[in-house]
Amino acid sequence: MDFRKINTWETFEECWSHYGYGENFEEVVGQEFTRLKGTVYLDHAAATLYPESLLRDYCQDISRNVYGNPHSHNPSSRLTHDTVEKVRYRILQHFNATPEDYSVIFTSGCTAALKIVAESFPWRPHTESGAGSHFCYLTDNHTSVVGIRGLTAGRGVITVPVSPQEVENRAKAQTEDVICQTPHLYCYPAQSNFSGRKYPLSHVKGIQARRLYPACEHQGRWFVLLDAAAHVSCSPLNLQDCPADFIPISFYKMFGFPTGLGALLVHNNAAGILKKTYFGGGTAAAYLSGEDYYVQAANISDRFEDGTVSFLDIIALNHGFNSLHRITGGMHNIQLHTFGLARYTYMLLSSLCHGNGRPVAKIYTKGQFESPNTQGAILNFNLVDSRGQIIGYSQVDRMASLYNIHVRTGCFCNTGACQIFLGISNQQMKKNLQAGHVCGDSIDLVDGQPTGSVRVSFGYMSTFEDCQKFLNFVAECFIEKPVTVDQMRLEKLQAASASQESNEGPPIKTTEGEIYKADEKEELGEASLNGFGSTHANSRGEAYTLTNIYIYPIKSCGAFEVHNWPLGPLGLLYDRGWMVVNENGVCLSQKREPRLCFIHPKVHLPSNKLLLQASGMDTISLPLESSKTQTYRSSLVCQSKVCGDRVETVDCGDEAASWLSELLGQSCRLIRQSPDFTRDMKKKPGGAETSTSLSLVNEAQYLMINRASVELIHRLMSSRQDYSEGDQPLDTQNVISRFRANLVITGVEPFEEDNWSHLIIGNTPFMVS
Repeated sequence: MDFRKINTWETFEECWSHYGYGENFEEVVGQEFTRLKGTVYLDHAAATLYPESLLRDYCQDISRNVYGNPHSHNPSSRLTHDTVEKVRYRILQHFNATPEDYSVIFTSGCTAALKIVAESFPWRPHTESGAGSHFCYLTDNHTSVVGIRGLTAGRGVITVPVSPQEVENRAKAQTEDVICQTPHLYCYPAQSNFSGRKYPLSHVKGIQARRLYPACEHQGRWFVLLDAAAHVSCSPLNLQDCPADFIPISFYKMFGFPTGLGALLVHNNAAGILKKTYFGGGTAAAYLSGEDYYVQAANISDRFEDGTVSFLDIIALNHGFNSLHRITGGMHNIQLHTFGLARYTYMLLSSLCHGNGRPVAKIYTKGQFESPNTQGAILNFNLVDSRGQIIGYSQVDRMASLYNIHVRTGCFCNTGACQIFLGISNQQMKKNLQAGHVCGDSIDLVDGQPTGSVRVSFGYMSTFEDCQKFLNFVAECFIEKPVTVDQMRLEKLQAASASQESNEGPPIKTTEGEIYKADEKEELGEASLNGFGSTHANSRGEAYTLTNIYIYPIKSCGAFEVHNWPLGPLGLLYDRGWMVVNENGVCLSQKREPRLCFIHPKVHLPSNKLLLQASGMDTISLPLESSKTQTYRSSLVCQSKVCGDRVETVDCGDEAASWLSELLGQSCRLIRQSPDFTRDMKKKPGGAETSTSLSLVNEAQYLMINRASVELIHRLMSSRQDYSEGDQPLDTQNVISRFRANLVITGVEPFEEDNWSHLIIGNTPFMVS
């Protein structure tokens, strides 16, 4: 049988239909990864590849914007700070978590994140008077996890290695109700970096509740560290379902760029137990150099990010997320695509035989690639000759390099899994060392037995041609001819694949976002210029008058003057309901982008439209909100910040983004506050509790100004300035516009409004804050 007639696209289609992310997948790969031409890259578990658009957009970003040290307070530093905070929110959103539940600590990588936990976990030593902490880890763990025991051993902590089968086999129900707060730590990978096996995420809650081994055998409070570095490269992770206490990740495994940047996600319920000793720049609330006095920063991210974070690398993550979603549509699609490639390669490689009928590969896997829920996009194996002898991985690696096929060989910093799958005893491992074999070298066989294996792994840009070329390479270079196929096994695997695929959901198509229906409009009050009349008088008996009403539909843009206007639950209806953000999702103000003043938005209530207008630009319109029969399509819900407050917003679409980007000369988007999000007004020191909800305003629902106060300021300004020829002083109305107030009133005494506690316009009372 001609293997090349089996190793075809038609065979792939028969066993898996989820390929790519649209009809132009191959074209996109060709455009974004031109450097891959002629190369078969199959080492994505070690480091995936970045698309060219990521670097291009990133370079444009840092070339266009001035990013200063975020520990300063100047405009460039504030831009950096706001952008970094935006990235934190985006990371949490990617893992379906919120800032209320998790904090993001930036590190130099996954290993550095693990080291933070190791050094700051409150280990208790075992003593004669009481049991201490246990450090427990799955034997199928990365070296950087197992290495935590190097620290715990010196602190009197018991180390317990746990085999994968023990976790559930030794589980038992808990009946005693003993209060014990001794802290223990259990570590396991969401996905093995050796075999791609996915361990149940339900084990997180099982360990925390002490239902599973080893937690079921030791009283105390159990914390779970979920090593997600290998998992998140090709699979979604939902922290709502598996609320691990600590999750280390490395971003180059997700995006390919930047390298040297990772994060530790810490559940806020566990944050308080981590204790630091060293304190670096930016981590202290206060300290004395001449006395042993130190108060740590209240925020856990500030507390553990010693010195200045790698802020330019962090900014690059925004572009990583952008490119990932633009190319693939999301992690669910990536999981289906990459699993299909790995399964196809497994099916054919495991069915390939030498001319004498012996299999050509010994594959190290727990199952048979039944589902992407239990198996990642990794295939680990050793090739076998026609006599049944292992072919050393170094020989395979060298030959693959001649074909420009990039694979990984060795034990992959996972000695535990290597021993389990290759059957290497502890004694044999020590003998291999005596024979000269160390981690990372090319000694692949000792006494005819393998010291490691070959690993191929797929990424979101991997193609069917990568699988095809790799399999043809194996058939051409390592099979004693004629090449044969175990047809019965292949047909069995194909049948199982077809059955399994029927249980998998279809790829998620990229859309403008979620769809929601707005609730019925609340009964609204109304502000009117006729409503503030002679019944409201000052101490001299003269009436106050409401002279102007302004709304600012888009924060930091032009005012829209009205004569009467509805009041909504957040203030004047649609006042500061939208804002403009840059390409990194950071709010633009006129301080950062003065051209925002050229934008004159108008709200047209009868047509339910927001109109965007500017000189030299065509007017465009956006829906204000949905009606009973209409739905408002918003893009991905995102996080932003207003005056230090986190706000949840939704994107207003590409038309508005293109219009704003053309006008402002930079990539930006229009977002609005999410209808399901509530932002409460901050309580003033010594003030009463308030349940007032805010739009995207800075501090209060309404801003009021007294014309008499402005006139006094205007006179003082005019008396103190010398105007050169051609300069004109600002008139009173211009000064009023600078304050961007909603309500302008006339009063006799300047600044008498500072002493007001409330006022009434028509029948509507307003409290002064």
